[in-house]
Amino acid sequence: MSTAVVDEGAYIQHHLENLQLNLHNLTLGSGGFWTLNIDTFFLSLFCGALFIGIFHKVAKSMSITRPGKLQIAIELGVEAVQKLVKETFHGKNNLIAPLALTIFVWVFLLNALDFLPVDFLPIIASWFGVHYFRSVPTDDPNLTFALSLSVFALIIFYNIKVKGKYLIKEIFCAPFGVWLFPLNFVFRMIEELVKPLSLSLRLFGNMFAGELIFLLIALMPWWIGWTVGSMWAIFHILIIAIQAFIFMMLTIIYISMAHESSH
Repeated sequence: MSTAVVDEGAYIQHHLENLQLNLHNLTLGSGGFWTLNIDTFFLSLFCGALFIGIFHKVAKSMSITRPGKLQIAIELGVEAVQKLVKETFHGKNNLIAPLALTIFVWVFLLNALDFLPVDFLPIIASWFGVHYFRSVPTDDPNLTFALSLSVFALIIFYNIKVKGKYLIKEIFCAPFGVWLFPLNFVFRMIEELVKPLSLSLRLFGNMFAGELIFLLIALMPWWIGWTVGSMWAIFHILIIAIQAFIFMMLTIIYISMAHESSH
């Protein structure tokens, strides 16, 4: 194997390593299950704070007579999400529209970090003695599963809250009737468990593939990399927005299903 191939493989592997904290002894490095990916954690907090800060600033300086461009853009986004929820969500719940907006904007900002040059944040981190740093939090399955499990918790909560005792009947009697209750139960468990899996793996898979492509482009000569990279970045804008939109839509649909009855 040539040195160039080894170097290229090491370059990609290096960029796929998280900055980790062992929670057992609070030292850097993997500690098995009790390991915190610090880069994912802090970039997620940064994007969340950025989202809250921008919306808070616009809300605080809102003007009816002379709205700014950012205010108009946010108002259009809020109205679009409210209309989408009204058309998709079959129930009464004031939480759904704010939740959908939060999911879309936050996931979009997390995905948008993929537009930074692949070496930008790792180089800055290296100035402070940090040798591993991943720039895109949604490339980390720990984050995507955390997001999906949070939605899954809401699904379970609203299933119990809205359906009450009827939920037990629904689990054991639908769709094949009470005499096939073991089969009904298995099918229901599969149906519910697929929901967080579909949310997390779809987002992770698409963003991870995008990161790998950017890493491969970074290994090309600069005159090819800039051309191919620019075209891929333009196409990647659609991927980033679509993945945030899909995550939001599936959340609305799944919680809407929790408000409905198969009776």
